[in-house]
Amino acid sequence: MTVYVYQTFEIKQEKFKEAIENLQEIKKFRNEQYDHTVEVLIPITGQDYCYALLATYESLAEMELQDRKMFDDDNYLKLVGDFFLEHVVQGTMNTQISRGINKKVSKKEE
Repeated sequence: MTVYVYQTFEIKQEKFKEAIENLQEIKKFRNEQYDHTVEVLIPITGQDYCYALLATYESLAEMELQDRKMFDDDNYLKLVGDFFLEHVVQGTMNTQISRGINKKVSKKEE
């Protein structure tokens, strides 16, 4: 069953251009190096500097495996560490993990 990780955060206004470039690098790196997909979501309405990352995994076990790989990767840690330390307002990050609903399997009656 599909697992979605939705992370929101506020970007520092004075670091806007650099933050967007860094988010694009994070998205590209994760999509190319790991077995999940990542989208960067930008606001259309609401808080102007509240952005989000949406990661989609095949299952909860796959999420844990990919997370372990990412946090063992020094290149990823530098990329994401620089982003969150330099471009995100401290205390604004919120992470939610959700899963898709299973399809109901109907019994065949003979």
